[in-house]
Amino acid sequence: MAQRQARTGDFGLEGVRVALDRRVHVEFCQLSVESDPETIGVDRDDAFAGQQAGLCGPAVPGALWLATGLHTGYVGFRVEVHDEEPPLDPGWDEAVEVPFHPRSPSTVLAEAGGVTYWELGLPETGYRVRYCARGMDEGHDRDTLLEGEPSVDHYLLQFWPAPPAPGRVVRQSTGRQAAYWHAYVRGLPPPLTPEERAEAERLAPEVHARAVQQARLARAAGPEGPDLSAAALRAVIHVRPAP
Repeated sequence: MAQRQARTGDFGLEGVRVALDRRVHVEFCQLSVESDPETIGVDRDDAFAGQQAGLCGPAVPGALWLATGLHTGYVGFRVEVHDEEPPLDPGWDEAVEVPFHPRSPSTVLAEAGGVTYWELGLPETGYRVRYCARGMDEGHDRDTLLEGEPSVDHYLLQFWPAPPAPGRVVRQSTGRQAAYWHAYVRGLPPPLTPEERAEAERLAPEVHARAVQQARLARAAGPEGPDLSAAALRAVIHVRPAP
């Protein structure tokens, strides 16, 4: 992750370490937590595969996909690291909890695209994560905020050491956006089995080659459709005729 632009947080309240407390920029209603140095960016449906709670997707190992109400602009965001489970503040409208285990010594909160990120300083151990939200509907209705405009939706991400346990909805208001995310993830297909994933990885080069060939054929198409003569096909897919 060295190629990204690092930012640091503020630290040190008694009983809790505040890793981040500031406005952060979101795009496409998302942020992410990432700890795998081989991967930048988290696919939404992969992150929520097999989950029952929306807002925070933990299904990709070492990563979390975080939903926001605002589509583009600045939201209030705070990250806390606790020694033990903290009480749930009544000031938050929505809250979910999920398991998380970093895959490297560097765990970051990353803006969309991963160019700007903040180190969270998490040791490589198992955590329970609580993601809280306030003002998601207002953020969604506003859609876009410029840098100088006050944030309308706010988020809190809390970590504390804990063994793995399934994700759950801790608090749900009557808000439209949270309800949408919970319903969306429950409608996703189940995650791939290890055998299915291995087969998908085995087929990936073949699928890519087929897509490239189809794209070349499409580029060869004239105004009345593709030229499907043997010579044209050989030219498109770079096959030489037999001697």
